[in-house]
Amino acid sequence: MYARVARWENANAESMKETAAEIRARAESEGGPPPGVPAKEFLLLHDTAAGKVIGITFFETEDDYRQGDETLNSMSPPGGGLGDRVAVEKFELVARVEA
Repeated sequence: MYARVARWENANAESMKETAAEIRARAESEGGPPPGVPAKEFLLLHDTAAGKVIGITFFETEDDYRQGDETLNSMSPPGGGLGDRVAVEKFELVARVEA
């Protein structure tokens, strides 16, 4: 499994909350990720005090990762409320522990 980790900085706390709500609403109404993003899971983490956001998208295969990365790179978060995108990195998931 592969993870696409995107980071944003300089976000306004209220805008972060509104954008997160919009992302949740779209995922619920569309029944999952946007078209062209064959993701297995998505996590959105934010630190409102520091204005930082991390989005982690998991993909089953490297081909799925490539397709999802290409699609996500062509998109912007709804409302632009996540601040400035400062990095996108690729990781391979090597361990998962659930409680």
